Amino acid sequence: MRENKSNNEFMKEIINCAAYASGQRLADVELFKVHDVLSEPDKFVWIGLHEPSEEVLSLVQREFDLHDLAIEDAHRAHQRPKIELYGDSIFVVLRTAQINRESRIEFGETHFFVGDNFIVSVRHGSSVPYTEVRARCESKPELLSLGQGFVLYAIMDFIVDRYFPVVNELELALVALEERIFNEKPTRHTTAHIYQLKRELLEVKRAVSPLIDICNRLMRLESSIIRDESLPYFRDIYDHAVRINEMVDNTRELLNTALEANFSLISISQNDTSKRFAGWAAILAVPTMIAGFYGMNFKFMPELEWQYGYYAVIILTVIACSLLYYFFRRSGWL
Repeated sequence: MRENKSNNEFMKEIINCAAYASGQRLADVELFKVHDVLSEPDKFVWIGLHEPSEEVLSLVQREFDLHDLAIEDAHRAHQRPKIELYGDSIFVVLRTAQINRESRIEFGETHFFVGDNFIVSVRHGSSVPYTEVRARCESKPELLSLGQGFVLYAIMDFIVDRYFPVVNELELALVALEERIFNEKPTRHTTAHIYQLKRELLEVKRAVSPLIDICNRLMRLESSIIRDESLPYFRDIYDHAVRINEMVDNTRELLNTALEANFSLISISQNDTSKRFAGWAAILAVPTMIAGFYGMNFKFMPELEWQYGYYAVIILTVIACSLLYYFFRRSGWL
């Protein structure tokens, strides 16, 4: 009764737990009875967990004899992408990414425990369920017969492929940003948007870059945990990871160029404003200077007793200001 009660409590955290043999799904298995299945040859268990509690992970650890450090990492989450070997099992950490309704990137994590006859996936945070991956694997018995190694490949391939729409969305945001930079007046909002995109690209870079090393190690893994027939499949993930990494690098380079262009346009705009101020200051300096001369209290000034002196000075002032305006306008200062 105690086991049944605990099992019911754990059902929300255990998404799926099934046994497979010869590429076929045999039956769903209760987590408490996994050891019975593992005692039979040529079978493996595929378990999917979602944000499991410490109690569930402790139970999984006892069933598969997993290392304490790996269980601790899987419970705390917030790990960097990596692959580690603990005795007879492999521990793999990948970061997931997807675009939410607000067009912002949400990151999550998936941890894998892979042994001779089992694979356990642990999802944390924002992540799409792997029901689609399980259905696809079960529809291909000849590949699923390769065991838990092919399952690991299938889920990793699913995670990596979901980075493509994320990077494409960032590229579209960059294109829209470039149009705003060159077609609208530079503003602080544009600069803030550039830095936001740089931050998101950096997060994607941190998630994707370690995948290259992980795939390299999996392709060269010398262990009975993953069959030799499954190793070439990880080359496909490696190629996708390299491609995504290059796309991120190219987008970051273009974003840096866009930031420099934005700063240059802001500087040009400030220079144009300074030129306008300087031009109008020079034009206004002419009447100011003339008014300053005639504002001095000298008794003898030739124009003071001339009948048309006042009008001549006004006309001369207007002509001088007009000539300055013409030359400044022609040179692009006004």
